[in-house]
Amino acid sequence: MEFRVLQYFLAIAREETISGAAEHLHMTQPTLSRQMKELEDELGKQLFIRGNRKITLTEDGMFLRNRAEEIVNLVEKTESDIMRSDISISGDVYIGGGETKGMRLIAKVIQKCQQEYPDIKFHLYSGNAQDVADRIEKGLLDFGIFVEPADVSKYDFLKLPDKDIWGLLMRKDSPLASLKTITADHLKNIPLICSHQKLVRNEISGWMNSDFNQLNIVATYNLIYNASLVVEEGNIYALTLDKLINTTGESPLCFRPLEPQLEVGLTLAWKKYQIFSRAAEQFLKTLRRELEKDA
Repeated sequence: MEFRVLQYFLAIAREETISGAAEHLHMTQPTLSRQMKELEDELGKQLFIRGNRKITLTEDGMFLRNRAEEIVNLVEKTESDIMRSDISISGDVYIGGGETKGMRLIAKVIQKCQQEYPDIKFHLYSGNAQDVADRIEKGLLDFGIFVEPADVSKYDFLKLPDKDIWGLLMRKDSPLASLKTITADHLKNIPLICSHQKLVRNEISGWMNSDFNQLNIVATYNLIYNASLVVEEGNIYALTLDKLINTTGESPLCFRPLEPQLEVGLTLAWKKYQIFSRAAEQFLKTLRRELEKDA
């Protein structure tokens, strides 16, 4: 399977027509059709459903699209890192992480790097721990920020000084909004939205000292923003970290911490034996300097 053929395939998936893809690629339709037929023959799979007006992907085609995008992005990232000038530090740094106020430290480091090395470009990816770990393994991220609990044993990592606090997000007119803190008993008879991550559920179970499945979980979330919209609309509560959703001013929402307090740490991780680009190396150096200042 040739790299250029994957690029042709992605063009068709994006344009949804052979003619549109051929025009974009500056090649003839028959040539492009033949390349795709040879690709399907090579893989022994049908990749396209050819309709009257547009082309759609089969299940195998959608799988290949996801992998092809990862391959193309990784190749482009590698070429960019290698071709950067040896004179000045430039390049791209890819950082992924879940929603956490600890990103403010990363934002501060990014700003400092930009001031000193304006040719460094940063790319931020939001996702849960599994999403970020997958992208690190595939070489699509240089660094990942993990909210505890997270298994970082297979990575090199730095502990970040910020701490996040678990609590309950709710409407300001909810019955529990009059409380200063939320106990395990308060959670047992209310409709809850919770992260779908197993490690998070285990953490909450340990805090409750009882089975998490006893709770009335009516929905799960990957990232909290969309879940907060559900909370706004009705008498539903979300277990989440503090400072992720604006609860000040005219916001209809408020946050109450758990009691006893459930505090979690943050970790910046990367592949063991990672060979960094000069840009990524400079980001890590700047972060270490910031951490030393706060030590």
